Amino acid sequence: MDPKLFSPLELGDLTLPNRIVMAPLTRNRALPNGDVPHALNATYYAQRAGAGLIISEGTQISPEGKGYIQTPGMYSDAQVAGWKAVTAAVHQAGGRIFAQLWHVGRISHVSLLPDGQVPVAPSPITANSQTFTASGFADVSEPRALETDEIARVVAEYRKAAENAKAAGFDGIEVHAANGYLLDQFLRDGTNKRDDAYGGTADNRTRFLAEVFEAVTGVFPSKRVGVRFSPFSGFNDIADSDPVATFSVAMARANDAGLGYVHLVEGQTGGPREFPANAIETLRANFSGAYMANNGYDRQMAVDAVETGKADLVAFGSLFIANPDLVERLRLDAPLNAPDPQTFYGGDAAGYTDYPSLSEAA
Repeated sequence: MDPKLFSPLELGDLTLPNRIVMAPLTRNRALPNGDVPHALNATYYAQRAGAGLIISEGTQISPEGKGYIQTPGMYSDAQVAGWKAVTAAVHQAGGRIFAQLWHVGRISHVSLLPDGQVPVAPSPITANSQTFTASGFADVSEPRALETDEIARVVAEYRKAAENAKAAGFDGIEVHAANGYLLDQFLRDGTNKRDDAYGGTADNRTRFLAEVFEAVTGVFPSKRVGVRFSPFSGFNDIADSDPVATFSVAMARANDAGLGYVHLVEGQTGGPREFPANAIETLRANFSGAYMANNGYDRQMAVDAVETGKADLVAFGSLFIANPDLVERLRLDAPLNAPDPQTFYGGDAAGYTDYPSLSEAA
C-alpha cells in the first residue's frame, strides 16, 4: 500500500489526488515585453501536472510589485490571457494550479519600476540584498515608506490580482508573505519601524496581511486561499526579534480568515533547516487548516512527515524543476534527475522543459 503522502487531501471543495506540491519557483521566463506568460510556460507547468497541487511562480500584483526581470504579472489583460493558456494546459493534463500573488516591496531596483520610481516598503530601510536587472545583478534601491493612506490601494491591487487569477482559470491563490518581500517586511520588527496602525505591536504589524486576506477571500472561497511564511529565514536581509511570537499572530490571522493552508519554509530559504525546538508545533497550534511543509525534503522525510501528522502536504522546489514526473518517481522510489542551477533563472527551454520523464529516459 502506498504511503499516505500519495493519498488524496480535501482542500475545501477541491480534492488533491496526492499531498506532493510543486513549490512556487521563480524562473524569469516571461516575455520581456510586458512580463507576459507564454506557450513555453504552459508546457513547463503542464509537464508537472502530476503534482497534487502546483503553486505558480511569484506573479507581481502591479508594476510597483516587480523586483526581477522577466517575472510574470497578474495585472494586465495580456498577462491574464497568457496565464489562461497556462491553466488550460495544466487542467488538460489533469492538474490543479494556484497563483502565488507577489509584491516585492523594497527588494527592487529603480530600473525595474515605472518611470524610475523608487521601491516601497513599510519603512525607508534599504536591504543589504541584490536583484537581477537588465544589466545583471545590482544592489537594491533605497525604498520609501508607504504612506498610511496608500495601503488601501495596495490591498485593492491584491484583490484585483485575485480577480485576474480567477479570470485566468486558476483554482486558487497563495498570498506570498515570505522571503523578505513586502508583506514579510510589514510582519517583521527589523524592517517595520512604523508608528501608525500598521507598526509597533504584532497585532498592528499583521494588520496589512489580514486586510489582504479579507480582500482575496472575497474573490476565492477561503479554503482555496493559502499563505506562505518563512519565520526563521533571513533571506533578503529580513529579521525579527521574536519570530515565534510574531508568526503565531500571523498564523492566527490566517486561521481567522479561514484559509485552506499555511505553507511554511522550515528554516533558511534554500538553506539549512534551522529553527528553535518545538517552534513549528507552537506556530501550528494557531491554525486549524492544512499545513504545508517546505525546505530540503527528500522522499523519506516527506513520507514520515505526512505519516506522523507533522505535515498534511509537502512542497518540493528544485526537485520539481528537474523531474517533471516527480510524483511518479517518488511513488516508485525511482532515481531522480539532478537539477542544473545554471539554468534556474532566465533562458529558454534548456533546463526548463527538456528534463526527461522516466519513460523518456528509458
